[in-house]
Amino acid sequence: MNLASRKEDMKLKNKIIAIAAVGAMALTTSCSDTLDVSSPSQMDQTMVFSSTEFATNAINGVYILFCEDPYTSRMCGVWMQNTDVEAEVPSAGVPASDRRAVWSLQGPAITGFNDVYNAWNNNLQAIERANQVRAGVDNSAIGSQAEMQQIKGEATCLKAFRYYLMCGLWGDVPYYDEAAKWGDVIDKPRTDKNVIYSRCLQQLVDIEPSMKWSDVNTGGIERMNRDFAIGLIARLALFRAGYGLTADGTMKRADDYLDVNADSLTVTYTNLSGTEVTARTHNDYVQMAKDYCQKIIQLKNRDLNPDFYTAFENEMNYTVVNNSEVLAEVAFVQNYGGDIGWSYGVPNTDGCTNGSTTIQVGLTPSYYMSFADNDYRREITCANYSHRADTVAAAAANGIKVGKWDRALAAKALGKDSSKGTGINFPLMRWSDILLMLAEAENELNGPTALAKDCLTKVRARAFRNSPTFDADVTNYVSALNSKEAFFNAIVNERAWEFGGEGLRKFDLVRWNLYAQKIEEAMRTMLVWGINHYYADIEKDEAALAQVLRDYPELPQYASWANKLWYAKQANNNLRTDIKWYNTKYKVEYDDATMTADGWASVNWGSALIKRTRTYSYKGVDYGTTGSKTEDKAAGTVTYALGTAPNNVEFTITKGDPSGVTRTDVYQASDYATRLYRGYSNGALKGNGVVPYILPIGITTLNASEVLNNDGYCFSSTQMGEGINVNVATIVTENW
Repeated sequence: MNLASRKEDMKLKNKIIAIAAVGAMALTTSCSDTLDVSSPSQMDQTMVFSSTEFATNAINGVYILFCEDPYTSRMCGVWMQNTDVEAEVPSAGVPASDRRAVWSLQGPAITGFNDVYNAWNNNLQAIERANQVRAGVDNSAIGSQAEMQQIKGEATCLKAFRYYLMCGLWGDVPYYDEAAKWGDVIDKPRTDKNVIYSRCLQQLVDIEPSMKWSDVNTGGIERMNRDFAIGLIARLALFRAGYGLTADGTMKRADDYLDVNADSLTVTYTNLSGTEVTARTHNDYVQMAKDYCQKIIQLKNRDLNPDFYTAFENEMNYTVVNNSEVLAEVAFVQNYGGDIGWSYGVPNTDGCTNGSTTIQVGLTPSYYMSFADNDYRREITCANYSHRADTVAAAAANGIKVGKWDRALAAKALGKDSSKGTGINFPLMRWSDILLMLAEAENELNGPTALAKDCLTKVRARAFRNSPTFDADVTNYVSALNSKEAFFNAIVNERAWEFGGEGLRKFDLVRWNLYAQKIEEAMRTMLVWGINHYYADIEKDEAALAQVLRDYPELPQYASWANKLWYAKQANNNLRTDIKWYNTKYKVEYDDATMTADGWASVNWGSALIKRTRTYSYKGVDYGTTGSKTEDKAAGTVTYALGTAPNNVEFTITKGDPSGVTRTDVYQASDYATRLYRGYSNGALKGNGVVPYILPIGITTLNASEVLNNDGYCFSSTQMGEGINVNVATIVTENW
């Protein structure tokens, strides 16, 4: 059976399982309200876990929760914004109780948002079901069998991954170490996220050796496997070593405020030399991440796909390849969950043959521009186009979406009326993550050694494999990273370029404590890039120019960046290659009139990131943004028309006489640039250094609890307004 056939068979099997799992939920605790579990399973677990078939049904009850809206739409990607990479601009107005408040980092607006309540429950329900499976295997007469241990390992991975999501989105959350039993107190307060990471790590460490590799496990990478378990240990170890927002509103590592020698914060594992060690401190957990990255390389090494697009192309083709680049992916089923190619991917609108989208995940213009000229990943990751009625249209800088998944290219005919439930899988971890985590950990411990540089080189070598300047882009680039700080910054950048649109950036920025810095850098980059669009106007006013150069001394660095991208349609095959781009990053040498006359069309690029508001006044009266003057050369007069009826005036003067008209030009950050991070800054570049990224606990959950609250975590300091556009310069022209 070929890979595609295997995929179709697995998808059909998973669909049957998914439908059957609704009835199989009696195998696990009823969690319609996670804080009001009336009783554990009414079925005898001895029977449920008396065979691998029954046990598989139980673990399927955990997987099925991936196919519900809280994960498929929200936690998979829509809520993994706003960062310097992924960002979707909210609409105008004070945020309502909907997803816009998540995009704009304005959590207090969504305490009553039902999606928050549903996502919270979806995670805790998955965690409880995973705990039930773990307990069922432990108490089973056949629990020691290899297949049962694999099922326990899958449950352990699913539990750890769900806590990874919860701690990233809500920070400190209730921790449930074991399955609920009759009489247990399940209304629990928040547990420090570092305790949760440590406990999940210990459970993973204990079960990982008993798990199966993806190429021998039933379901391969569409189910939890040993490949992913080892990678997840490395990832969680870095999070345990990293920063997080604490209740007092500051970013701290565990070492900064907890007793890291406490049993709840330690993890014991066997290192590569066979010695049992215990991780306690920041460095210990970084070492643990390094050890587990090296462990999978030693036990199950592989190469990156030669082509960066292959992993995503496989998902678009509904093809599963085990023991390759993707270590694990969510197995979405067509018509039953899965928003890849719906809320996530390239826009398809106005009646496309393969259905429609409502794209809610974007990429920032500054991210697009950050790629080196010959980095192939930009072409794959950043879709500066969309599909409209089965034809390709160019997108402006503030309309870049994730190009890794495009329902127009899906191997299945999804249908003109289709929308959600594309069945396109989503990667949870790729091999390049292992390489970059190893490079990061090695650098943190020992600086930019040969090992660290080799891992980074492998990732960049693929990205620039066809570059005419390969040596400069890869060999010389990596060789020049000779300090710990320089190499770390390179890793921060490389993870952005490698994983853009895959929902990793937000949590990475948190653990590095770089969230505020990076969104401020993105905002400033967009602002300065936009200023160049109006530079010719600003430089005419000496005072305004002096102010701009004083406030933004880096302005000349962006002088060559394009205000517009020019393109021409060269085919009508509904492919991105139908668009021929004259320029993709830098300004052109010809003026707009010449380009247009030569048959090129344009989309706003840097010009979309700054706005000019021009107003007029006359004899002390404000006439708003409408104003014109017309010269009659024969008569030697100038006629002015200001304002709109009924607040308007028209008059004529002799040319050269004072007009009494004052024209005021205010240059500001555009609304797009302002709204992206308004909850952090209340105006670009005005933040306090701590990003309020944590979601609130929903009001329904709080009302059902006696111990949970939303106290702290920067909620009180979050700005709830529309945002304030940054003023760049004001030019006043008297007697215009």
